[in-house]
Amino acid sequence: EMDIQNIKDVPSFTTKDGSEIRELLAHRNSVIQNQSLAEARVAPGLSTQPHYHPLTEEIYYILEGVGEMTIGDETQVVAPGDAIAIAPGEIHTIRNHGDQTLLFLCCCAPCYEHHDTVLIDENGNEIPS
Repeated sequence: EMDIQNIKDVPSFTTKDGSEIRELLAHRNSVIQNQSLAEARVAPGLSTQPHYHPLTEEIYYILEGVGEMTIGDETQVVAPGDAIAIAPGEIHTIRNHGDQTLLFLCCCAPCYEHHDTVLIDENGNEIPS
């Protein structure tokens, strides 16, 4: 039997960084072992907590809305069709500065794990987990 998950059937949860996530495929719910695919939503005016992943490389692919992506010291406007590469260890955040929900796919390799997420405070310091 094919391993297919539909977004309507996937529960949402809030990640450590504050975005609303629906994990479509990962080792927790499928045969996929070495990566994960999730849909993320950030409401207008909100942003994810700056964070990094020591082990995981990440790709954001913007589907709807507009945002400001910050990686390290660089910030750039992102919009539908943009694919954003985030290397392990790079501090990143995305802010929705538009008036509609910012909707994007989040691909992680290896799979997203809470314990591989390190939050950063407004002073640039790691927040103990």
